[in-house]
Amino acid sequence: MEKILVTGANGMVAQALIKLLLQQGYTVIATGRGPSRLNMTDPSLHYYPADLTHPFELQMVMEKELPQVVVHLAAMTQVDECALRQNEAHVMNVEATARLLLDAESFSSFFILLSTDFVFDGEKGMYIETDEPAPISWYGHTKVEAEALVETAAMDWAIIRTCLVYGAATPGGRQNIFSWVRSSLEAGKPINVVDDQWRTPTAVEDLAAGILLVIRQRAKGLWHLSGEERMTPYRMALAIAAQGGFDGQLLTRVTADSFTQPGKRPLLTGFDISKAKKELGFQPGKFADHIKKMTTEDGQ
Repeated sequence: MEKILVTGANGMVAQALIKLLLQQGYTVIATGRGPSRLNMTDPSLHYYPADLTHPFELQMVMEKELPQVVVHLAAMTQVDECALRQNEAHVMNVEATARLLLDAESFSSFFILLSTDFVFDGEKGMYIETDEPAPISWYGHTKVEAEALVETAAMDWAIIRTCLVYGAATPGGRQNIFSWVRSSLEAGKPINVVDDQWRTPTAVEDLAAGILLVIRQRAKGLWHLSGEERMTPYRMALAIAAQGGFDGQLLTRVTADSFTQPGKRPLLTGFDISKAKKELGFQPGKFADHIKKMTTEDGQ
């Protein structure tokens, strides 16, 4: 079986992907900032603490392990944080990608970059792969730059864009919309949730399964992988509250104008995933089914 290097290994998407890859018999070289939070013991998993912004740390790992596939998930993804720390975001999202890509060209045969719906301006929504990127945030801008680098690679590559990924909380990880809403409701804490930003939310297990399809099929080019249902965060929160038996009165419907945020968010994104369904066999689950499963696993 192939050896696959996964960056950003301590993040939610990487943890789901690494678990799936190990189940499928792959050897995984996982890299992340600081100690491993993977909570997995498997002889086929090798973790290396590595700083992507360091000129040689990843190169040394790749030279030693010689992975056939590189899945680049590490990124600075918080929109406001990117807006406030633009230089740091550029170093992480663009310059580190360029360095990793050069290393991959020397040691590997297939490079996969995870990107975002925030490469679009949010004027129309339900974007397809041939739509022209037009980012309105610094985060989106850095991801467009990273995509452009990958597209010029002297090796086989794929760019996977996804949209509003959600899943059960991971140890030491950042909150996502499911874990944030659920933990707030469990604590009886009132929250404001936006109802004028439309997305096609993506279950982390579906995204991991989609990345696996791209790896297995060596599916080159650009892919949109997300759920199929158009929802706002507020409507997602209402469903999470109902599924968990929580008080929906704790949720207040607001618009994006209610917040003063450094980074601008597109209003209408979401993906048309027809290409991935037809050519990859990608088939995401229903939002209601996913949150029911996650709620059950969480002890409800």
